[in-house]
Amino acid sequence: MSLNEKTGIIVSVAGTQTVTVRVESLHPHAMFGKYMRHSKRFLAHDAQSTCGVGDRVVIRECRPLSARKRWRVIQVLEKAKEVKPYDSNADTA
Repeated sequence: MSLNEKTGIIVSVAGTQTVTVRVESLHPHAMFGKYMRHSKRFLAHDAQSTCGVGDRVVIRECRPLSARKRWRVIQVLEKAKEVKPYDSNADTA
C-alpha cells in the first residue's frame, strides 16, 4: 500500500501536537488552459511539537487520529525565516 505524501507550509499551530498545513497545486483551466493555483488545508500531527508557522514540511497520510486529523508531519524541509515586527516609531526619527 503506497501512502500519499504532500509538501506544504504550516499556516497555524493549534494546540500542542496539531498543525495546519496549506498545500498548493497548479491545475490548467478547462477552457483557457491557463494554470491556476489551488490550495487545500490539512490538519497534521506533530508528535515532537517542533514545527512553527511558516515552516515547509512533508506530511504523510495515516490512520484517523481525530475527527479531522489524518496526516502526520514526516520531515521539516525548511524552517521559517525570522521576521522582525514592524516598528512605526522608527520611521518618524
